[in-house]
Amino acid sequence: MGNTAVVTGGTRGIGAEIAITLQKSGYITAATYAGNTERAEKFSEETGIKAYKWDAGCPQSCTQGIAQIEQDLGPIDILVNNAGITRDGWFHKMDFDQWSQVMRTNLDSMFTMTRPVISGMRERGHGRIINISSINGQKGQIGQTNYSAAKAGVIGFTKALAQENARKGITVNCICPGYIDTDMVSAVPEKVLESIISQIPVGRLGKASEIASLVTYLCSPAAAFITGSVMTINGAQYMANG
Repeated sequence: MGNTAVVTGGTRGIGAEIAITLQKSGYITAATYAGNTERAEKFSEETGIKAYKWDAGCPQSCTQGIAQIEQDLGPIDILVNNAGITRDGWFHKMDFDQWSQVMRTNLDSMFTMTRPVISGMRERGHGRIINISSINGQKGQIGQTNYSAAKAGVIGFTKALAQENARKGITVNCICPGYIDTDMVSAVPEKVLESIISQIPVGRLGKASEIASLVTYLCSPAAAFITGSVMTINGAQYMANG
């Protein structure tokens, strides 16, 4: 079983909670980030988790960054593809930059982050890849054609990669969170937030710790027979068979 885990977008929000929970579960954990260095440095000081800065959608940066993490911490056998951005807008008003920026970070990163680690996982006969999609990748969302398309692509990527690597001891699974109580969601205007919560049958936002707990389980030996799965954590707001 591998001990080194990497979480992209791992210094804030859901990613930070995943990284912290993996570390508490005994994994040597690294987090990547693209923007806020001050926030990332504070995260590392508070948690002891090393943070590495690069663009998860850039092939060269990912190859170099992953090589550095493996040099610092050891071979990567757990990858959590969590990095994501939004550039919302009605499609008839959307420009190509809004489209391509979201595709680069949310979907291209599936390739650029996974490709450099998959060969090592196959050689060692063990790996855990968890991809974070979204409820809106399953059902779509007004104003998010770019985001919904990218997150739907994550689901297809997961299912294909799982089949290719199942006999090599590598599991590949996808988690689709609903609305989670992070800083980003909490910043939504109160009336909008009330409207969102009214659509969630359990009557509340999800917790980042609930996502992190599932990720940690999927990384464990107990989850060795679970691969190619698409798991929803959305309080019954939307239910689908994958």
